[in-house]
Amino acid sequence: MTRTVSLSDKYELDRGRIYLTGIQALVRIGIDQRRRDIAAGLKTAGFYSGYRGSPLGGVDNELERNAKRLDPLDIHFVPGINEEMGATAVWGTQKLALQG
Repeated sequence: MTRTVSLSDKYELDRGRIYLTGIQALVRIGIDQRRRDIAAGLKTAGFYSGYRGSPLGGVDNELERNAKRLDPLDIHFVPGINEEMGATAVWGTQKLALQG
């Protein structure tokens, strides 16, 4: 039995085999984690930051391209002006748990 394959499978399928690039896998990790948290009844969110020209070039583009898919899952991308600003933004999300 064959099934129809779609380019959106890499983000939408919740079981089975998918094919994706390394950059797409970084986006998919956030989606999978949110799905697991929702299933466990946890109220969490996802946060990505980075800057144009980073060694992981293209992650920012993939996150922006999939904003409509990520927003309902409470996964956010905030571009950084440079490496320090991106790292500071991510660090700030971690401090919430420490300081409330």
